[in-house]
Amino acid sequence: MNILSIGGSDPSSGAGIQSDIKTFSNHDIYGFTVVTAITSQNTRKVTLVEPVSAKSLIAQIDSILSDFHIDAIKIGMVYNSQIIKVIHSKLRKIKVPIVVDPIIKSTTGAILLKKSALRDYKKMIVPLADVITPNKFEAKALSGISNTKKSAKKIQSMGAKCVIITGTTLSNGKISDFVLEESKEYVISGKKIPIKNHGSGCNYSASIAVSLAKGNTMYNAVKTAKDYVYQSIRNSKKIGKGVSITHKNISNGMRELSDSINHFKQIKNIYKVIPECQTNFVFAKKNPKIIKDVLGISGRLVKSGKEVVTAGEIVYGGSQHVGTAVIQVNKKFPKIRSSLNIKYNPKIIAKAKKSKFTVLSYDRSKEPKKSKQKENSSISWGISNSLNAKSPDVIYHKGDIGKEAMILIFGKNPSDVIQKVSKLTSFH
Repeated sequence: MNILSIGGSDPSSGAGIQSDIKTFSNHDIYGFTVVTAITSQNTRKVTLVEPVSAKSLIAQIDSILSDFHIDAIKIGMVYNSQIIKVIHSKLRKIKVPIVVDPIIKSTTGAILLKKSALRDYKKMIVPLADVITPNKFEAKALSGISNTKKSAKKIQSMGAKCVIITGTTLSNGKISDFVLEESKEYVISGKKIPIKNHGSGCNYSASIAVSLAKGNTMYNAVKTAKDYVYQSIRNSKKIGKGVSITHKNISNGMRELSDSINHFKQIKNIYKVIPECQTNFVFAKKNPKIIKDVLGISGRLVKSGKEVVTAGEIVYGGSQHVGTAVIQVNKKFPKIRSSLNIKYNPKIIAKAKKSKFTVLSYDRSKEPKKSKQKENSSISWGISNSLNAKSPDVIYHKGDIGKEAMILIFGKNPSDVIQKVSKLTSFH
């Protein structure tokens, strides 16, 4: 997938298009950039803002749109009316999700949107937004209203489809974002880290652009972005003499799972084994104890025609059911740390047995009533009742009333799981 970031250049890579490129790369997205202004800044201050010419801006946008497929666009710093007018004229007929991140002033206090351009910004940039992500200060600057809900409604009346006002409330160590979609409103909260940082707003809006490009719901996009920003602030680096720069560590485990997910999606006819409840693919830390110790997809691997697409992001705690299965198997066989679920098919089971895989099963109809009534306990019951002295490659069940039949494939790591899946589904 490809996303275009239109915004200012930050030589410290804390914010702006450089920050967006880092976020896109962390999500396995190819990022394009169009520079609206060249800034001279570091972690302490902005010393210079030099906007590009209209001619340069037009040429940059044309060079990207004429050659590449774009799945989403993020608009950041625009600085003046001339830039605003060019962006509006070039993007008003674009049919991909557009995320607008209002950049009015920097963390260090420098003005990054001219006062004289605010009227044109509200008239020409805000209406382009499928979602706009102002913080409390930016929301008030755009709407003239301090009340969060009224401010969001005013901004929505300017033409933005969805308005997200970030950092609206802070209590009990949590910080909340207010979301106003076209037909509903809600609040999403997350942990607050008391670190003054450079880049969290860019991380947030870029992550939302990624989720929308992948076809996720706004609710899931906001949840994912909030988690991404939390991680980027928690891992922020004090590499300059001023504020910390946000940074997201991509673990080797996350990269390995991401690579294997991409491999899975490329297996011939793999869409045929995606069950009705969809597929998840997980990779646990060593000796996992809880779901938060297991990487999984926050949504699912979803069948879309004859393709499989990732709906969601790779996060710790991303899969309840497959994650629980891995934890249960890992208790007895610590080398098993990865698993994936596919549709039950007797041909796959027969091939697994023929291939000398260790194949186990359990009967969901025999599950005790007490276990059935307890939230998320069926997987634990089934897996623990199926295990024997040999480490499993495959565990399956044939379903029950309201429960889809399923196959779980286990391995030491995601690559191991992929090798088994490729072998077992090659007859399709």
